[in-house]
Amino acid sequence: MLAIWPTIALFAAAFILTAGLTRLVLAQLLARGIFDRPNARSSHFRPTPRGGGIALISVVLLGWIYVGPGAEGELAHHALLVAALALALVSWADDMKGLPVTLRLVAQIAAVALYLFVAGGMAGVLGLAAMGALWVWFINLYNFMDGIDGITGVETVTIGGGVVVLAATGVADPSLGLKAAVLVGAGAGFLLWNWHPARIFLGDVGSVPLGFLAGWLLLMLVQSGYWPAAVILPLYYLADSGLTLVRRAVRGAQVWRAHNEHAYQRALPPQGGHDRIAIAIAVANVGLVGLAILSLARPFAALLLAGLVVGLLLWRFERLAARPKPGGQG
Repeated sequence: MLAIWPTIALFAAAFILTAGLTRLVLAQLLARGIFDRPNARSSHFRPTPRGGGIALISVVLLGWIYVGPGAEGELAHHALLVAALALALVSWADDMKGLPVTLRLVAQIAAVALYLFVAGGMAGVLGLAAMGALWVWFINLYNFMDGIDGITGVETVTIGGGVVVLAATGVADPSLGLKAAVLVGAGAGFLLWNWHPARIFLGDVGSVPLGFLAGWLLLMLVQSGYWPAAVILPLYYLADSGLTLVRRAVRGAQVWRAHNEHAYQRALPPQGGHDRIAIAIAVANVGLVGLAILSLARPFAALLLAGLVVGLLLWRFERLAARPKPGGQG
């Protein structure tokens, strides 16, 4: 079972350290003029420092080093941290100079392959290939969905919080719950600076390794036999990104290109309102955490209800996207 006080202590330490370190990173980004400048795809209207993920991912990695290996084993634990750090470095280079899509994808595949190779014995060759492909997809959807203030912090806190609760019930390895508590604390600490109107953005240096580590938490749930919970916790991200990908592919768009066509982006009011969208996602995600717990006893009922929750949220976003535009344009 997950010990309560160590979990709370790790959450609090990650929260405080991330909030403080983000302030220091923000000062450096401002001094060096490292900004995300608005363009035609942007959901923000002013240049904003980009790269705050340096603080968040540093705290997460330090926290996971402190927690140490769990059921995955020591060698796999080290491989996981090395792979996450490598992805952060590659993503920082992408934030600064822009890297080819192929190079970024190769780095993600290599990170996933390193862990799966070192961990070994989890599945046959086909099973490992499928697992790796899903993991790489999850990394990219986590990155692509980071399009408005607060959204990735909300999703990170949700997934991490769900894993903490599941570990507290005894269905997951306690070290998994402790690592998730670090993720929740760091995500919440960053939200202090990233909530609308955001004073700093994650950048790829944050969203890519976060997707890698959050994906690993979900993978561990699957390995423990709790795949319905692993599907339910990130279901909004899976649904919005998946439907948008299909819609763009059918239209013949280059699906790997950045865009602003996710449901939550199209639902934004003309002058912002990121906080309202993020709160709506957070409320739905709280329901998903509850349904992840329900899935331990009633997996298929929980999956159906989770689909209903996410479907209603997407329907609401589509209604908002269809509202009349300023100037009378529909």
